[in-house]
Amino acid sequence: MGMADDWGEECGVFGIHGHPEAANMTYLGLYALQHRGQESAGIACSDGEVITFHKEMGLVADIFSEEILSRLPGRSAIGHVRYSTTGSSELKNAQPVVVDFESGSIAVAHNGNLVNAQEIKRELEVEGSIFQSTMDTEVIVHLIARSRKERIEDRIVDALNQVRGAFSLLFLTPDKMIGIRDPHGIRPLVLGRMKGEDGGTVICSESCALDLIEAEFLREVDPGEMVVVDARGTETHRPFLPAMERLCIFEHVYFSRPDSIMGGKSIYEVRKELGRQLAREHPAEADVVIPVPDSGVPAALGYSEASGIPFEMGLIRNHYVGRTFIEPQQSIRHFGVKIKLNAVRGVVNGKRVVVVDDSIVRGTTGRKIIKMIRAAGAKEIHVRISSPPTCYPCYYGIDTPLRRDLIAATHTLDEINTYLTSDSLGYLSIQGLHACVPTRKTTYCDACFTGNYTVPLETEETGEQLPLFRGSVRI
Repeated sequence: MGMADDWGEECGVFGIHGHPEAANMTYLGLYALQHRGQESAGIACSDGEVITFHKEMGLVADIFSEEILSRLPGRSAIGHVRYSTTGSSELKNAQPVVVDFESGSIAVAHNGNLVNAQEIKRELEVEGSIFQSTMDTEVIVHLIARSRKERIEDRIVDALNQVRGAFSLLFLTPDKMIGIRDPHGIRPLVLGRMKGEDGGTVICSESCALDLIEAEFLREVDPGEMVVVDARGTETHRPFLPAMERLCIFEHVYFSRPDSIMGGKSIYEVRKELGRQLAREHPAEADVVIPVPDSGVPAALGYSEASGIPFEMGLIRNHYVGRTFIEPQQSIRHFGVKIKLNAVRGVVNGKRVVVVDDSIVRGTTGRKIIKMIRAAGAKEIHVRISSPPTCYPCYYGIDTPLRRDLIAATHTLDEINTYLTSDSLGYLSIQGLHACVPTRKTTYCDACFTGNYTVPLETEETGEQLPLFRGSVRI
């Protein structure tokens, strides 16, 4: 993601029940969901009696070896890839969270964010609870342990009725897997079924994870639905009061993988349509359309198709950049951008160029990219963004800067264009965005663009991010 520096991904969850290679399937599922979080990963597995787990900092392929997976026996497993939106980036905050209490063992994997976690945590600490991490997920675990309900399903519902925010959750007990989505359905969750004799029910964040393990996509888990999977089969319950559906619209713009299906439509096709709509709203007299790879590619293809301007890969991305690299002692201008992207002089030299990306956050990376393209000989540069201006932080499971650091919240369109050093700048309208995404029963959460927050916040200071736990990083 180029112009949109400092958008952090969210988290991804994957679970499978009733398969002889549960740990291996979960490893593959997490591999497919790696784009949703690259800080840590973990797998918890049940053999029907005991839950074993392994989690580390880093990428899925680097954490799990054949030997480690062999130490995770059982026919049921859940896994998690994490990008820290609450709590600092360290091993104690890696998931799944696995705990033992008087009623048994449970593992939890969470995608989302609870806006009242700090308030509940304070109340629990007053009553004697001790927290081992700085994650809001641990609040859910404490509430489950304190519930007086008998069945684990009822304990989970009892706990979740006390929290507010976004959650797509997977729970693993010795004999059950439970998937549950918040009543607004802010974060995605899908249901699938393994093919063949081995079978197995799968619940995960996106359908692309089903494709990798050759599982059948059944449907999306409904907002407010709880899916319970055990030896008897799959049951669904709707234990919460109905609420308006509010899937995060940015899943369609950036977060979900292009090959996933959401709302009955391919994410790739939605992003191409965003590009077509962008071309209709903000045409440009130009010679070539280039994307900021990789996330800008589908929208740039759509822009090219609608405008008739040829599409070219004018920026090449280095896919082998590690998490850290050694900076040279002598200054190289824009070094951090250059190690990830490079302009193709033969494509842009002497040309009027349309540069398409999905969003702009702070604008610092975008400014460097524009200067790089200009240095490669571009005659004009017209920036087109396939989403509206990002003016507000997200509180529902996406790592975003403070509002004062979002360039669109503090600068006019002309000021942003001047800062980027581009010849023109155009954002997709909020109406255009909603016209391109799949029609749903209600609408989407678009708070990052409009400030219309789906779930009331713990503080009235909506201009700032919520410090969910004292001593932790701010989300």
